[in-house]
Amino acid sequence: MAVRPPANKHPYDRLVAVLAALRDPKQGCPWDKVQTHKSLKAYLIEESYEVLEAIDSGDNEKLKGELGDLLLQVVFHAQILAENGGADALAIAAHEADKMVLRHPHVFAGRTVKNAADQLNQWEALKTKEKEHAQRRSIVDGVPKAMPALYRARRVLGKAARARFTWATKRQAWAKFEEELGEFREAVAKGSRKHKAEELGDLLTALVNVARFEKLDPEACLHEGVKKLTRRIGGVEEKARSQGRSITELKEKELLQLWGEVKKDEKRPKKRPSKARSKA
Repeated sequence: MAVRPPANKHPYDRLVAVLAALRDPKQGCPWDKVQTHKSLKAYLIEESYEVLEAIDSGDNEKLKGELGDLLLQVVFHAQILAENGGADALAIAAHEADKMVLRHPHVFAGRTVKNAADQLNQWEALKTKEKEHAQRRSIVDGVPKAMPALYRARRVLGKAARARFTWATKRQAWAKFEEELGEFREAVAKGSRKHKAEELGDLLTALVNVARFEKLDPEACLHEGVKKLTRRIGGVEEKARSQGRSITELKEKELLQLWGEVKKDEKRPKKRPSKARSKA
């Protein structure tokens, strides 16, 4: 017997009810019924990145769909949590709303903040008073270990900076980067693989700190750099194909020549389509 999809509900309530039906032990979906928090981790990560890609595309319809897919993952985890005796999706939403009200007294309780930086300091101070954060012993506790390394480095350095546990000036940050660059070069010249890896980690961390002083997001910058690299490699491949050759057949000198041509092509102003002349 088919299960009727829930209707006449608030959209969020309807989504919660749909997930509950999909997880029903008897009439639910065979795939959905066997999923666990761990089995869904990859999907949560994938959907998060698809949201980021949709944001970069500027396509609102695409973003709508991807945000829906991400919300589905959140409700899916909430349903599993409820089945295991934890809070359900509605309780999670209510808890989050209450938390946002408490962390924004300048909006909901008549307090004032000078600017966004002042609000961020207030946010961190209020977090320490909450039950789930009270047991943290370090200023950097709570930064997820599973975050991409560049994001995590930026978050740890940012938290350290708010406690004044970092270089005070941009000049000092640059000097530290140059120091770490020298140490990495020495390790490459005579160090073991372990030593080289350690020094590279120090160098990348120092570079992320420079990016923080320059108010740049290193993860986003690297993403754009890889996107540019991908585009230029594609341009070289296209030029090679126009010569009836594969990129793997080109000698180093030929590759560099085509690479230079692709870079020049990027700098040339794009021609605008000419307007058709109207007949007199």
